[in-house]
Amino acid sequence: MHIKKTKDFKTGLIFILFGIASMVFSGSYQIGTSAKMGPGYFPFVLGGMLTGLGLVISLRSLSKAEGTRKARSFRAKPVVLVLSSVILFGLVLRPLGLVFSTVILIIVSSMASDEFRKKEAILNAFVLLAIVLIIFVYLLKFQIPVWPSFLAGRT
Repeated sequence: MHIKKTKDFKTGLIFILFGIASMVFSGSYQIGTSAKMGPGYFPFVLGGMLTGLGLVISLRSLSKAEGTRKARSFRAKPVVLVLSSVILFGLVLRPLGLVFSTVILIIVSSMASDEFRKKEAILNAFVLLAIVLIIFVYLLKFQIPVWPSFLAGRT
């Protein structure tokens, strides 16, 4: 057996890993039955479905043919920028508020792309900021500071 699509194979393995982890960690809660679900039922079933999906994706990426493609090399820049943007978002959310931290998150994570353009990243940031404000602040009423404390008049 040869791996025909390495990206699909690796994605399937990640799905299997997260699915099994979800099933293992949900075992510490009472699972229950379909008629009377416990707190561990949903994560257990979801983990099982994720594991099954991972198996299907991984098996479909295999072939008996001899021709295989070479896997692309690991690129650190996108991984570092996307992960650091999420960490930065978490660190600056309270002091800078949702508006500025969301814009920072989107612009820094956009820099991970080889096709990064500053104007497009800023436009995306403001469109996504509007969506975030509508969903999380106005519809779901999350108690998140929207503006920095020095602009909102808090100390």
